Amino acid sequence: MTRAVVLVSGGLDSATVLAIARERGCECYGLSFDYGQRHRIELEAAQRVAGSLGAAAHKLVQLDIGWMGGSALTDTRLNVPHQPSEGIPITYVPARNTIFLAIALGWAEVLNARDIFIGVNAVDYAGYPDCRPEFIQAFQNLANLGTRAGVEGHGFRVHAPLINLSKAEIIATGARLGVDYALTLSCYEPDAAGRACGTCDSCRLRAEGFVAAGIPDSTRYISGRPPG
Repeated sequence: MTRAVVLVSGGLDSATVLAIARERGCECYGLSFDYGQRHRIELEAAQRVAGSLGAAAHKLVQLDIGWMGGSALTDTRLNVPHQPSEGIPITYVPARNTIFLAIALGWAEVLNARDIFIGVNAVDYAGYPDCRPEFIQAFQNLANLGTRAGVEGHGFRVHAPLINLSKAEIIATGARLGVDYALTLSCYEPDAAGRACGTCDSCRLRAEGFVAAGIPDSTRYISGRPPG
């Protein structure tokens, strides 16, 4: 089996990506970050997902970038939006995927892994600049220019298999691969018990995806039922 580092947030998308990497024959090394996010409880979901999908190892990195501010996910003075907005959402975390991928790259080089998987999506999250195909390609180029493995001809591949899929297509793919979405948490503002708010952008897109896919939504909502 080839080794792969897989970014695992605990959400629906990263769980699906972990299942895809496993289906492709990879020995998966899950990587999660405690980065100062207000929804830190998602890390419990990340641990559940990594265990359920047979990750060979799962590392939790303490990396507080919340001091930078600039995002409703890390700065409690900013409100998480509960209505769709125009432009880049305030839930964008400055340079988050660049930072996460850089650390994943370092671990991959130590593990002699040549594959890195990330669950970015350009369809549902078109406002995030670090979720675009151009960004993924640019980071892969950087990875192969700035590492010993890359210079010696053992190049890295950065995989973003969900990047052009709708949320319904992602859910259908995960269901086919046996992902238990009840273990995941996508909400930006869950309660202390890990129940989803049902009204933030992430909850809304997730709920709409289950409806469009025709698959029952097993998410635990504060209201007791899916939005809509």
